[in-house]
Amino acid sequence: VALDPFTSVCEEAAKFGADLLVTHHPLIFQPLTAITDETTVGRAALTLIQNGIAAINAHTNLDCADGGVNDTLASTLQFTVVQKIPTDPTGLLRQGEVERQDLDAFLDRVEQTLGCNGLRYVSGGKPVNRVAVGGGACADEMHEAFAAGCDTFVTSDVKYNQFWDAYDLGMNLIDAGHFHTENPVVAVLVEKIAAAFPEIEVKISETHTDCMKYY
Repeated sequence: VALDPFTSVCEEAAKFGADLLVTHHPLIFQPLTAITDETTVGRAALTLIQNGIAAINAHTNLDCADGGVNDTLASTLQFTVVQKIPTDPTGLLRQGEVERQDLDAFLDRVEQTLGCNGLRYVSGGKPVNRVAVGGGACADEMHEAFAAGCDTFVTSDVKYNQFWDAYDLGMNLIDAGHFHTENPVVAVLVEKIAAAFPEIEVKISETHTDCMKYY
C-alpha cells in the first residue's frame, strides 16, 4: 500500500511478492496508446504486468469518504468537532477546531505532525482557531472554507494568485505539500484492509517518500 504507484513502489511490490498494489493516486491519469519502457507510466505498468500484480486506486472517492483522506488529515492535526463544510458541494473538505494559537505555533504543529520538508504560507493576520483541510490540490475550495467561518486552510499545490486571494480575504493559507497532506491515509488503508482480510499480509511501502526538497 502506498500513496503513488511509481516505478520504485511497483518494483518494491514485486520484490515483496505482492499480488495487489493499493494506492491513492492512479497509475494512469491520461489514456495510453502504448505501454513501453520509454515512459515512467509504461515502466511501472510493465513491472506490474510482468510480475502478475493487480493494482487498485481509490482517488477522489477516498478524498471525500468518511474516514478517508481529509478526515484522516483532520485527525492527524488533532482537530476537534470535525465536520464537512456545508457550502462545499463536493463533500471534499473537512473543518474542525484547535485551541486558539498564534499562526507560528500552528505552523510548527503542521510541520512536525505531517513531517513536512517545509511549508509555504500566507498570514491572514489572525490567530488560528477554526481550520479547514483539503489534502492534495484543494486551494480552489478556499472560498468555501472562508464562507464557513474558517480562519485557516491547510492544503497543497497553492498557486501564486491563490496566496494573494487568501491575503486579501484575511485568511491564513498553508501549503503543506501534496505528499504530506495525503500520505497519512495510507496507514488507514492498511488497517482497514488487514481488518477485513486478516489472512492476507498487508504492508506500507518502505521506499516511497516525497521527492520534493527545500534548499
